[in-house]
Amino acid sequence: MEISTLQIVLVFLVSCICGMGSILDEWQTHRPLVACTLIGLVLGDMKTGVIVGGSLELLALGWMNIGAALAPDAALASVVSTILVIVGRQDIPTAIALAIPLAAAGQVLTYVVRAITVGFQHAADKVIETGDLNKLDWIHLTALLLQAMRIAIPSLIVAVTAGTDSVQTMLQAIPAVVTLGLKIAGGFIAVVGYAMVINMMRAGHLMPFFYAGFVIAAFTDFNLVALGVLGTVTAILYIQLHPKYNQSKQVVQVVSSGNDLDNRLD
Repeated sequence: MEISTLQIVLVFLVSCICGMGSILDEWQTHRPLVACTLIGLVLGDMKTGVIVGGSLELLALGWMNIGAALAPDAALASVVSTILVIVGRQDIPTAIALAIPLAAAGQVLTYVVRAITVGFQHAADKVIETGDLNKLDWIHLTALLLQAMRIAIPSLIVAVTAGTDSVQTMLQAIPAVVTLGLKIAGGFIAVVGYAMVINMMRAGHLMPFFYAGFVIAAFTDFNLVALGVLGTVTAILYIQLHPKYNQSKQVVQVVSSGNDLDNRLD
């Protein structure tokens, strides 16, 4: 696939937004489902972007920054994997397998950029003593721009070269055993991500629905839309029937019935 100049510019801008989102953790633009969808939209194949993003989201469910501990970088893995699928004509399983080392590489780049931005923080400490808030803003924005370039520059290089014969040859030269191993590892990571989310929810009373969903998906031909509707209906029925969510109505009924009994006694 040939990529136009406009698409290259848009890929660069989206990559910058994803890079900044990965460090801000505010708008969640670095999440695979968002980043891959935006890249797919820019490259003219939004459907593939959504599919890649949904697949990578399963891997990244348990990836989160906690204090100084940095998770694998979902932004770089999402953007580059989507570019490889759409521009480089790679199949989705291969791109997902490559997302794991890409996420690890992005994590290393994050440490490098954070080490560089320490100098910006010292500069900000000196500027705050003078009260120059405009200069302070520029210092912080420049440090944030480095995080944007951390994703944008590799993504731009991949976008320009992904369709060339040399890159295709390099990707095809990866041994099948390595690709298969990465695919299997990706499956394990998805399971671990699910387990971490379920453990944080601590909703053991909802586990029967969780298991029922797997059984329905395995033994029926329902698509994702049908499964989503079925899950929504089940959730609504659960909320309507569970006593926990109807305590106020029960109290009203008890109070009203008590008044009727008093009236009869009188």
